[in-house]
Amino acid sequence: MRQYYLGLLLLLQDLALSNADPAQKVLANDKTKLKEKPVDIAQTGERVAQDGDKFVADALSLLRSEKKPAKRIRKQQGLTNTLWSLVLKTVPTIRLSEPPAETASTPKSGLSRALQDATTLLETAAGRNNSDALYILAEMNLYGNYSHPRNFKSAFNYYSQLASLNGNSSAQYMVGLMYSTGVGGAVEPDQARALLYYTFAAEQGHTRAEMTLAHRHQAGIATPKSCEMATKYYKRVADKAMAWHRSGPPGGMGWVTESYRIADETGGVYGEGASVSSAGVNAIKAHPNSDAYASIEDIIEYLNLMSEKGDFKASFNLGRIFYEGQRGLPKNMAEAKRYFSEVTQKYWGKNGKPVPAPKPSLDKTAAKAAGFLGRMYMRGEGVEQNFDRAKAWFERGTYLKDAQSQHGLGLLYLHGYGVKRDVATATDYFKAASSQDYPHSQVQLGALYLDQGGPDDIPSANHYFELAARWSNIEAYYYLAELNYLGVGREKSCSTALGYFKIVAERAEPFVSSWAEANLAYDDGDTELALLEYLGAAEQGYEKAQNNVAHILDPDQSSLPIPEWLHKPAPKPELLNNPRLALMYWTRSARQGNVDSLVKMGDYYLSGIGAEPDVDKAVQCYQGASEYQQSAQAMYNLGWMYENGIGLDQDFHLAKRHYDSALEINEEARLPVTLSLLKLRVRSAWNTLTHGSVNSIRDEPDILENKQWSLSDWITNFLRDDGGQLYDEYYDDYYDDGGMPGGDDPHFEDDEDGLIESAVIIGLVAALAFLLVYRNQRQQRRQEQEAAELNAQAQGGQHQAQQGAQQPVPPPRFPEPGDPDFWNRAPVVGPGGVGH
Repeated sequence: MRQYYLGLLLLLQDLALSNADPAQKVLANDKTKLKEKPVDIAQTGERVAQDGDKFVADALSLLRSEKKPAKRIRKQQGLTNTLWSLVLKTVPTIRLSEPPAETASTPKSGLSRALQDATTLLETAAGRNNSDALYILAEMNLYGNYSHPRNFKSAFNYYSQLASLNGNSSAQYMVGLMYSTGVGGAVEPDQARALLYYTFAAEQGHTRAEMTLAHRHQAGIATPKSCEMATKYYKRVADKAMAWHRSGPPGGMGWVTESYRIADETGGVYGEGASVSSAGVNAIKAHPNSDAYASIEDIIEYLNLMSEKGDFKASFNLGRIFYEGQRGLPKNMAEAKRYFSEVTQKYWGKNGKPVPAPKPSLDKTAAKAAGFLGRMYMRGEGVEQNFDRAKAWFERGTYLKDAQSQHGLGLLYLHGYGVKRDVATATDYFKAASSQDYPHSQVQLGALYLDQGGPDDIPSANHYFELAARWSNIEAYYYLAELNYLGVGREKSCSTALGYFKIVAERAEPFVSSWAEANLAYDDGDTELALLEYLGAAEQGYEKAQNNVAHILDPDQSSLPIPEWLHKPAPKPELLNNPRLALMYWTRSARQGNVDSLVKMGDYYLSGIGAEPDVDKAVQCYQGASEYQQSAQAMYNLGWMYENGIGLDQDFHLAKRHYDSALEINEEARLPVTLSLLKLRVRSAWNTLTHGSVNSIRDEPDILENKQWSLSDWITNFLRDDGGQLYDEYYDDYYDDGGMPGGDDPHFEDDEDGLIESAVIIGLVAALAFLLVYRNQRQQRRQEQEAAELNAQAQGGQHQAQQGAQQPVPPPRFPEPGDPDFWNRAPVVGPGGVGH
């Protein structure tokens, strides 16, 4: 019966897709409240009027009248402020006044009158199958827009109704998202149905669904891994991303990168010094005069102080910070222009000529500032677009050989912005900037060579693209992806093309993802909304978003929690209490190379968090994370498991080895490792005294020492029985009673084959020894003969010397017959080295 209903559902979906109105477009009037999704840009055409549009318009008018909460940026706190805030949190709060009485304008349901009326209007329109009303209600119930209470089951019902009504791609994508995650308990997780709805949405051109489907085919989530299918969908997204990037001002779109791991703000998922992201080679090397732990506000304050004192480098750095922006600091073009102008005015006077005797390196800094001012005028950023002024600033910077200015002039001549189009002149400017390793010019040169298409042009284009890719240029990645995908100038490589297309798709964050909304919600303290926003990016394949979701849901973030008698923790929302989902995203993050996530997987399997306890899987996770000496935490955990015999055979000696390895990887682990080794040595000594069955700590045998051995020592150590016993423990780890997976059981009981093999090895060793002895004797005799000949020539007369010159001695044969001492001679050291 269930199969019948599933088949009927698929049939209805196919009918809905075939009758879908391609001109449908969901309303998106308020970006902060009603989530504006760029994926709906694919649905073009004018919207058809629907029944209930008047109710939707009135509802949106009421919702806009609602007061929007002020957004704030969370500032990084120092140690003192952090401790003080924790102390304040522990102090019980006392209410000094009674709560305000309910008024007539505040319904008992907790909703404002405007929100309640708007909801009623939207529900009325939704009852008439109005697409906009269904979508707005679904968003309000899922994300809590306009302070509407979240109701995940209602959100799912609205999305599902809209998806079945006319095949709306955004609704299909959201239904797939809810089936994939099971968020809020609205539906049971079902990866097969999630894949089905993602596919429906992707086939209609829904960008986020395409990206999600690409990641699933790449990672093999609910479908077999397929490089071809993953590349197909990632290429679709990359094509749209590049079209969006090139639709911006001259030089392409500019945006602030928002993707980051929220755990890295506190040193990683295990804290500062214990996580791979903040330990070992990744540790922040700070000193008393460094700004390693300074916040962006502190850096700006310091640079501003230096700028007021006349430091032109500080002024330039401030201008660049405000021009480029960063997470937590939006772009400010007015401030950027002011600081850049301050720098240029120090070098070029009011008459436009350089000042006499400028300060050292002022000319280079002024040239860079001129390049930024020309870029701002060319793109119309913070100023009115003016190609003539842009050209003037670029020419000033070019005179001082600034790469950005040279590139800017190249763009002006390439596209004819304010000048006559001249590709040859543009190429010269691009080459000049490219010689200074400027990536944007390298991309332009590569594109020009690629357009020519000659047999010698393709390698040149590829060369410039690879140079620009070193600087993470998005266009360079896209061109390299196309070359590998089409096999232009090289063999086709699906895996290489897939990697480049994935990078391009993920780099276009404002176009394809919700990173900005997620970060804003997290900075505002709305962790639930941040989780919902990060979920979408995590499904699209962003490893950092997967790590963020798992970190937010992690029930074991602190190993030293504050006692409840000192600080009563607030009850955790039900939405954030989902260890199963946390384990799922730790796993996906680990599959993309995050070592800390792999260690977290081991912790979950060891403790039975989000899954049944599985010590074998925990060991596999720790061993994978400890490969190539990456994670000290994983190496320490393995040592603990060897020490206590959990999941592994109890072995104090191997436990010590892993503890020592953890200390070699991370010097900051000295305290816990030292304490663990102290306890381990006590246990090992007691085990030795009581003749316990556990393998105690012992010194390494002589066979492992780095020493010089004679030939007889080599043979003796090779043949003695202790050598075989030394490595028995390692063979036991790999060859258990059941044999190796996927292979035959090892057989060591064939004594006859073992004797034959030993005899052959002994014979080879003896032959090698004989050849070495013979060679030394031969070389020794040759040296004696040469010494005798030199002595005879010195004692003889001139006649003997001439006679010797007329009758040259023929070169000796190698070796001479009947010369048993040839191999005994010491090697002759000549100009060419030993033996020459």
